[in-house]
Amino acid sequence: MATATIRADSTLSRQVHDFVLRDFTPHYGQLDKEFGSDPLWRKFLELDTELWLDSGNFEAVEGIWTREYSGLTTNNTLLSREIVTGAYDELIAQAADLLSQFPDLTARQSRLEMAFILNAAHALRLVERFDTHVSVEEHTDLAHELEESVEYARRYYAICPERFYVKIPFTPAGLLATRRVRQEGIPVNHTLGFSARQNYVITRLASPAFVNVFLGRLNSFIVDNHLGSGDYLGEKATLASQQAIRSLRESLGYETRQIGASFRSYEQYLNLAGIDVMTSPPNVARELLDRRNEVPPIENQLGQNFVPGIDRGVDVRRIGLDTLWRIEDKLVACVDALEREDLDSFGAETLVDFFESHGCSDFLVRWSNPEIEVSAAEGKIPKLAHWATPLADGSIGLDSLMNLAGFNSFAADQKKMDAHVREVLSGTSSHRHRGR
Repeated sequence: MATATIRADSTLSRQVHDFVLRDFTPHYGQLDKEFGSDPLWRKFLELDTELWLDSGNFEAVEGIWTREYSGLTTNNTLLSREIVTGAYDELIAQAADLLSQFPDLTARQSRLEMAFILNAAHALRLVERFDTHVSVEEHTDLAHELEESVEYARRYYAICPERFYVKIPFTPAGLLATRRVRQEGIPVNHTLGFSARQNYVITRLASPAFVNVFLGRLNSFIVDNHLGSGDYLGEKATLASQQAIRSLRESLGYETRQIGASFRSYEQYLNLAGIDVMTSPPNVARELLDRRNEVPPIENQLGQNFVPGIDRGVDVRRIGLDTLWRIEDKLVACVDALEREDLDSFGAETLVDFFESHGCSDFLVRWSNPEIEVSAAEGKIPKLAHWATPLADGSIGLDSLMNLAGFNSFAADQKKMDAHVREVLSGTSSHRHRGR
């Protein structure tokens, strides 16, 4: 290939598109009678809450799926779990044969193409089986690459515009990429959000179809750092974000919808009834089904003011917990000013500079390489001892820190999937030739 960015209209893109779709047999609008209905799930629909499952595992999804469900979310972690089983080893070999016809591809381009093929192929199988919308996520290498992210979003959507949502993560380049592809009508599930203010900004600047709060990880941050029970922290952030998004919908006509993601317990279904969308792992959904006779009536929780389970004596402001639910006036003013700029001419660094110049450097943080390495070593939940000073002095927001940790955890799982592909192609995988 002559250019670093593989264009959506290139010969390679067209051939990959046809390759992925070669065995796809959709059943749009024809599968309702295959799945039962459950009055428990209907109660959520009556509150205008859409139900998704956070899984790409067919067996797990089939154990829960009813007509009330309308979406599946996959991500780098969930896809990696499916790929490393060996279920797609034969497809990997076939895809490699296709890519070998383009000898100018760099190793990085081949890696991105292989991940694209595997993600699209798996998502199409989910569409075939459940006739549902599926969120497909870009390779983590694209999170900071504006032009490439836009091209891959176009390519994902072109494969199945009837059922695909494209997931783009909350990064400076991701924000701008979302804005670009939304202007083309591509539905984006803007992922890795942790706060009301993050989702307020991305909605105003890019208007994605969906925004997220990874609420379970917020609760885990409190527990893992021995700051309290963590109860209701993620719920408080999610409801604050829902309120902000709904206000933008009602006052300014945005169509963005709020997803509550990263559920950890069945109680979170009850605590967040009434939000736009819930996406939960199947095991959490199963727990609610098993306890249906024990739970209180399912009622709309919008407007609920939960008190997070934080130990007495913990200084909420020094940890930056308020960044999860507060939208400061200076941030609103920054976005107002940004909307007066030619935002479509911005690059990622220009966007970071703009927030920094308007006193919001804690929102889009200019992470150093040592900080990124520390976060990557920690895993998906940051260790407060490593970040206490910048959180206390306000140079970073807790939402920004959680976003960095979340991205690093996805990148680690993406590398596992890439490594499996290399093993298959080198003939060292123990799963080789198991087929689809």
